[in-house]
Amino acid sequence: MRVDVRVTAEADELRSLHSWLREDIDVRRSSSLTLQEQPPAPGQMGGLVDVIQLVTDNGWSAASFVVALAAWKRTRPQDPRIEIRRGDTVIVLTQCTEDEIDRVVRALETPAEDEAPEA
Repeated sequence: MRVDVRVTAEADELRSLHSWLREDIDVRRSSSLTLQEQPPAPGQMGGLVDVIQLVTDNGWSAASFVVALAAWKRTRPQDPRIEIRRGDTVIVLTQCTEDEIDRVVRALETPAEDEAPEA
């Protein structure tokens, strides 16, 4: 499964989150994390890092991932908005309440249409 994570803040915040997730044993054990750049705009020297791409394996825990996101978010002075995209589904993590964390975990654990087994 592939999950993309965006942060509505400076690029340094996305790099901070990337480092945080790479240090989380549960996230690191069951997924591959990469920073992805958007193509450079005309006249721009290089692309901007704008998303963390997470590719998971069968042992991945959505709960561990979302708890790691919420823990990082709580350490930030600017309270960034975290957008999680899986296929056509976009989930936003804003307040990190228990209910919001549960909602995000359920959304990530629900198989996407293109991932559902054929009947």
